[in-house]
Amino acid sequence: MRSADKQERLVKAFKAILKEEKFSSQGEIVDALKGQGFENINQSKVSRMLTKFGAVRTRNAKMEMVYCLPVELGVPTTSSSLRELVMDIGYNHSLVVIHTGPGAAQLIARLLDSLGKAEGILGAVAGDDTIFITPTLEMSTEELYDSVCELFEFSI
Repeated sequence: MRSADKQERLVKAFKAILKEEKFSSQGEIVDALKGQGFENINQSKVSRMLTKFGAVRTRNAKMEMVYCLPVELGVPTTSSSLRELVMDIGYNHSLVVIHTGPGAAQLIARLLDSLGKAEGILGAVAGDDTIFITPTLEMSTEELYDSVCELFEFSI
């Protein structure tokens, strides 16, 4: 088998393993790939692949920290594909908090920052899957929450 074919097969297997969202360490990923016949795989190679493909550690449905691939992200707009990345929106007296799919928070925060003070957004800070938004002095947190929900057509 050609080297390029082997590499393509390894990448396909690697992505399939991460989609399972059950591997919490690089060693577990190495073992899974070795179990599929990739004998020359090691932790260093897995680490480079995780970086290359932008893999992130996040909680799966069982609340376990696992490696997964980020959602494919495009140009920030309020199109339906971007709205689908928003999982939950909430607020308290100080902040509006948006929970997104893994790896999507920074993209959505960039969109919110671009709207800026004219929309009542003083600033947005994003992690991997969580965004904190603070309102300007002219807008209450509840008003900002309503505005953000409307922007993403999120059911209140």
